[in-house]
Amino acid sequence: MRGGAQSQLMLGADGNLWVVKFKNNAQHLRVLANELIATRMAEAVGLSVPKSDVVEVSDWLIANSPEMVVDLGRGLRERCASGLQFGSRFVGGLMPGQVVDYLPEPQMDEVRNLAEFAGMLVLDKWTGNCNGRQAVFERKPRERKYRATFIDQGFCFNAGEWTFPDAPLRGVFARNQVYARVRGWESFEPWLNRVEEFAAEGLWKIAEEIPPEWYGGDTVVIERLMEMLLKRRLRVRELIEQFRVSNREPFPNWGAVKSIVVPGSFEFRANPGDFVM
Repeated sequence: MRGGAQSQLMLGADGNLWVVKFKNNAQHLRVLANELIATRMAEAVGLSVPKSDVVEVSDWLIANSPEMVVDLGRGLRERCASGLQFGSRFVGGLMPGQVVDYLPEPQMDEVRNLAEFAGMLVLDKWTGNCNGRQAVFERKPRERKYRATFIDQGFCFNAGEWTFPDAPLRGVFARNQVYARVRGWESFEPWLNRVEEFAAEGLWKIAEEIPPEWYGGDTVVIERLMEMLLKRRLRVRELIEQFRVSNREPFPNWGAVKSIVVPGSFEFRANPGDFVM
């Protein structure tokens, strides 16, 4: 697969296609933990993300698959690691349809869940995603419109650093077009409210699902990450506001009043208030 983590597209024992990131990927071991944590968080607040899970890859499969290698640069390569890896269900699966990572402007405006880009901005600001927001667009057979699925959460929490060096243009989608319908804070609902009220128990439950080997086995480190996330819940509005007032001007319709078109089903009569259907 494309991307710095050099993921592999693999057929799982469950019959599904999985995009698998390995522990010895070229980015950082912790990106596996980032992927599972942030994807679970997005799922919990109702955003469209792929199904994710811990995937076990056997020694035998690595030994008998010569193409399963990681390019470390400068001519250095090594076998993909065996054991527990991160798996993300391949968008589109085995069904014949169409999945793309770019749409021209006219089709982008017709994406079924375009409003979710505002919701994903909420999550990316909460998690301190230091990469640009990525999405793929799926159109099922006999459908005309695409639906966005948000992928690649590996650089949340500042990749392997697990810090939050916030900046206005981090964690945002490359094209302002997806934010054109934002008219105010109501455009970020219900996701913003769900983040601000995200239960501590929910975060700790997600943390418990992470294999300790993905963060070096130091429970203090992952506990600190969860505590920082709990504190950041009420900073999300501030971080979105910093993006709003940036030079990029992402929300051109912020504050605009939405006009309502009234159907011409009333016949005008000379006397005021005298209308008939």
